[in-house]
This record gives sequence, C-alpha cells and structure tokens, in this order.
Amino acid sequence: MNKPAVLFTSLFTSLAAATLLATAARADDFPSAITVSGEATVSAAPDLAQIDAGVGNDAKSAKEASDANNAAMGKVLLALKSAGIDEKDYQTSRLSLQPQYGQNKSTGASPVVGFRASNRVTVKIRDVTKVAAIIDTLVGAGANDIGNISFEVTQASRLLDDAREKALADARRKAEIYAKATGVTLGAPLSISEGGAPMPLFKGRMAAAPMAAPQAAVAPGEETLSVTVNVSWAIKAKEQ
Repeated sequence: MNKPAVLFTSLFTSLAAATLLATAARADDFPSAITVSGEATVSAAPDLAQIDAGVGNDAKSAKEASDANNAAMGKVLLALKSAGIDEKDYQTSRLSLQPQYGQNKSTGASPVVGFRASNRVTVKIRDVTKVAAIIDTLVGAGANDIGNISFEVTQASRLLDDAREKALADARRKAEIYAKATGVTLGAPLSISEGGAPMPLFKGRMAAAPMAAPQAAVAPGEETLSVTVNVSWAIKAKEQ
C-alpha cells in the first residue's frame, strides 16, 4: 500500500536534482556580471551655421507673382555667390505658388483676389564669424523672411574621444561601488558599447524673424556634446 508514495517521493527527488543540475549548468554558461553606464561631456564652439532665407511676392495673376519671385530669388542667389558662398552650400528648400482669397460680404463667397509666390533657400556658412554679414547680405538682396538659424559642431565624434575615455572611467567607478557593496571583485570587461550616436545636448538656434536692422546680432555660443558607454564586467567572489 505504501509503494505509490515511495515512487512519488523518488520521482520528486529526481526532478529536483535535475533542476539543480540544469541551474548549475546555466550558471556556468552565463557568468555573473555587473553592467553599468558611464557618461561624460565636452564643450566645443560650433564651426558650421545654417540659415533659411526666403522671398515672397504677391500679384494679381499667378504668372506675375511667379515672375516677380523668380527675379527676387535670382538676386538673393547672386548675392550669396558674390559673398563667397560656394554653390554646393545653398539649396532650394521650399517653393510654392498659392491663390489668395478675399471675402464677399454680401454673398459670403471667397473669390481668388491674387496669388502669392514664395521661395526659400537653405544656406550653410562654414565660417560662423560671417553669419551676421551674410544675413545683412541676404536682407540687402531682397530676402524678407530669414530664420531657423542653427549652429553645429561638425567634428563632434572626434572631439568626443577624450570624453569616451572619461565615460569609461565613470562606468568603472560605478561598477567598483556596486562590487564593494556586494562583496565581489571586478574581473575583465565582457562587453563595451556606446549608447547611441553622440549628440549635442544643446543646439544653438535663433527664431525666425524679419531682418531689417543693419548688422544682425548673432551669438553662436558653445555646444555641450555628450557620450554614454554601457559596460559589463565579470565578477568573482573575494578571496578569503
């Protein structure tokens, strides 16, 4: 009468032993580790500026508006070339021709009363000290909509090399704190990866606004570049 109970106990013991063996095998296959992130930053002056400049023209007919706009943008592009901007550094970014509607109060209709043509060009300025002068040149040539001015560091990845070393040191510092708190020692790094593309924490920018005053005020400032590394270290028990 007791045999089934004995068989059940034996089966349970066998399953428990198999589970312990499998767990031990997994532990051997996957060594224990501490994984942390390290961060570091570096500041750098921007060496490239980008400006959006545009001209808009209103006329009774679509052709008149388009012809006037083409002539106006032609003057702007010629001014850029005369200012020493390479042709590869300016590009049309938006071109539009739209009807303008009026309001007939007696009928409630909205007839077409004219057309507005607009053309925008994006300009790269590789000498940021010339940004204000280029803005004045654009305004003088007839550009009546200038804005979205941005600054960037073109060699951000190279400038971050020192920060990468500091980020790795920061990761090790954190890992050592965890190792000490848990009574283990750090072994060799198991993996090291950079957390995404290095990006500016701040992007210098000036809001869109008409530029009417002589010598526009522009402040490039500095950009703070950030890098993050993710590191896993093998760990082992401290020797007694």
